[in-house]
Amino acid sequence: MAETEQAQATAEMTDDATTEVQDTELEQVEQGVIPAEEENLDILLDINMPIIVNMGRTTIPFRDLLQMGPGSVLQLDKAVGQPAEIFVQDIRFATGDIVVVDGCFAVRIKEILGKEELEEQQRNEELD
Repeated sequence: MAETEQAQATAEMTDDATTEVQDTELEQVEQGVIPAEEENLDILLDINMPIIVNMGRTTIPFRDLLQMGPGSVLQLDKAVGQPAEIFVQDIRFATGDIVVVDGCFAVRIKEILGKEELEEQQRNEELD
């Protein structure tokens, strides 16, 4: 009896359906770079990107964090002179040295990571 009810319900759904299904053929394209027109590239060149400079990291118990106040010091895992990591959109793309310019911290780019380093970084993130 359940099979009869299921068949009847399926028949009712089919009668109510007004959606028409059609097959289509998609154009085959080859992978590659399509040259952008210069005016389109100008739009992209004006986009601002947030940059994060990481000078070091540390891990402390929450209890110690709650006890901190003005004047407290957090020791980071990097020694003086080690390069800072520069991130764009959470992707490390360069390293640099922390400097002071007109009384403000700044970073002098030391090395821009190549394609191999970026791919290795992505592989390591996928493993984590």
